[in-house]
Amino acid sequence: MSSSINPNNIDGNFPVAGQPNNTQGFRDNFTNIKTNFDTAATEITDLETKGIFKSALTGTSLDNNMADNLIYAAAIRDFSAVAVQLTATSGTITVDYSAGHYQAISTTGSISLNFTNFPAAGSAGMIRLRISITNTAYTLTLPAAVSLGTTGVQGYAANVITFAATGTYEFGFSTTDSGTTITIFDLNRPLLGSAESAVGYSTGTGGVITQATDKSTGVTLNKRCGQITMNNAALAAAAEVSFTLTNSVIAATDVVMVSIASGATAGAYSVQCDATAAGSCRISVGNRNAGSLGEAIVLNFVVIKSVAA
Repeated sequence: MSSSINPNNIDGNFPVAGQPNNTQGFRDNFTNIKTNFDTAATEITDLETKGIFKSALTGTSLDNNMADNLIYAAAIRDFSAVAVQLTATSGTITVDYSAGHYQAISTTGSISLNFTNFPAAGSAGMIRLRISITNTAYTLTLPAAVSLGTTGVQGYAANVITFAATGTYEFGFSTTDSGTTITIFDLNRPLLGSAESAVGYSTGTGGVITQATDKSTGVTLNKRCGQITMNNAALAAAAEVSFTLTNSVIAATDVVMVSIASGATAGAYSVQCDATAAGSCRISVGNRNAGSLGEAIVLNFVVIKSVAA
């Protein structure tokens, strides 16, 4: 039994040799294919633009900029922050938050900080700053916006921090209002008055000096605290002697306290400090003994920072 197929009953989409054929089906197919390729190209471009990749795609540069979009419910491990070594070493130094959350400064002079590009208000911005102080004459001036967390920071007065010893210091700075108000954290030193440090200064802050010639000879020691070994010249009974302590740390409003540490006959002397001025004070020692004494008295002193307003 044989059968025949009429090509004219196949909706005109089946080509028949030697006869005119309807090509609309081919044109429709090519149009659909082109549309699909165009859609795929758009999706691939979108993926290249918005996707996060471990390495750059062929012919592109890697840029995983999240454009401040929210990432949440994420577990992270082995995370690191970019460390930025700033090239400026003195004067006004701009700390650009967008450059990295850990930045470092090596000083060749006193520096003043200026922060830029903190996150917009409502988002928390936190940055850690490592500062290498190579000379105790160098100071750190903070911008006026650094107004929180300053209480107890060693060497802090009126937004200027002085350093008792050379070394590396680390500070944290945070803000939630785009830098209008900034909190400071002293990260590698205890705060003054804290339970860990009691009240006073830590190792490296003080110094020693020995008085030359006689008990009225002035001494110079630019430290916040320390010991002065007086000359052993004789001091007559009921006599008093004074000498000047020159110290760049002392401000006119500060309080300088002095006490006898050693080298003195028990109960034989009175000691006091007065004439406090910018860069100096006067120390007086009186002999309350019935006879002359010639002793190398060792005095302890400490400068307590104070202000008049």
